[in-house]
Amino acid sequence: MRTIDELNALDRVSFIERLGGIFEHSPWVAEKAWDSKPFTSVMHLHKEMVQVVETSSTTQKLALIQSHPNLGDTVQMSEDSVNEQKGAGLTDLTPEEYAKFINMNQQYLDTFGFPFILAVRGKNKHDIYKAMEERVHIDKESEFETALHEIYKIALLRLEEKFMTNVQKT
Repeated sequence: MRTIDELNALDRVSFIERLGGIFEHSPWVAEKAWDSKPFTSVMHLHKEMVQVVETSSTTQKLALIQSHPNLGDTVQMSEDSVNEQKGAGLTDLTPEEYAKFINMNQQYLDTFGFPFILAVRGKNKHDIYKAMEERVHIDKESEFETALHEIYKIALLRLEEKFMTNVQKT
């Protein structure tokens, strides 16, 4: 699938199959976005998917945030997450760096009750760790919103990659 027209032609099951991983382990976002077809562009699709999340309950939003892996961790994660973390150098951490990330992830999790979320494309492990150090001191409500906005960035990057297109604004 390379075009928005091909996406619009998919039946509901195929649509959810193709886009169910755009929001990490949360195919419900694609399922609800289906109702907004047809999409005029990747940006329109992204806007509708974000709207699905924005209008969902706080419990659903928290579950979406919690579905993301800890950055730098070696747990099983989606192929997209593996590639994103690899690109940021998080799969090549030294034992000392790995211990720092695990410690900071736990501190963050203890503080907020959800994993640290950051769109890591274009960032390196030092940028990511610095962001973790800064954001662990933010109030919980602000950090919850920051995590959602980072998820929206991740979703857009995944959509752009999936469609391999020049995204046109709508």
